[in-house]
Amino acid sequence: MDETVVGFLLAGGQSRRMGGGDKCLRELGGRTILSRIVERLRPQVGPLLLNANGDPERFRSTGLTVVADVVEGFAGPLAGILTGLRWAAENVPDCNWVVSVPTDAPFVPLDLVARLREAAEREGADLARVSSAGRPHPVVGLWPPRLADALAGALVEEDIRKIDVWTARHSLVTVDFSIEPVDPFFNANKLEDLAEAERLLAFENP
Repeated sequence: MDETVVGFLLAGGQSRRMGGGDKCLRELGGRTILSRIVERLRPQVGPLLLNANGDPERFRSTGLTVVADVVEGFAGPLAGILTGLRWAAENVPDCNWVVSVPTDAPFVPLDLVARLREAAEREGADLARVSSAGRPHPVVGLWPPRLADALAGALVEEDIRKIDVWTARHSLVTVDFSIEPVDPFFNANKLEDLAEAERLLAFENP
């Protein structure tokens, strides 16, 4: 556990491809997707929060602090990341990094934070993101709170919504993860993905 890293779970979207509702509360192997992600990420970070809009009471059973986007209008994952940076700056003054993970990725790596942080600090990079089999996953990344104002300006004043557009302005290191035995960034976006995720549970990393 690294108390200077804040974990921020992104559930701020509207889950249209899953038919609406909170896809992270759908069950996978008898447990919610969210509970699986929490179990895997909690040992890697200090504070662990959930970014979600709407009534936070629906997440009461998780025990997580729920934080709504600081930018209104479902502005996408960058709004969630900005929310995490703002929260960390206000509540964990010695926080060096915020790690973002979407709440539809039930196989998130157990060494995610360690590998991202090592790469960022080795390269002197502003940001770190992941890839698997050479395919980048921009929503899973490591972000310093010091860039909160720059991100807020991009979101509010420039209306930038694509993560890659904003990260291109900063030094970025990409860490590639193996897809064996399971792609750790498989995401359950659609109903048919849940069936595939159930199948993959048999191969999940312990």
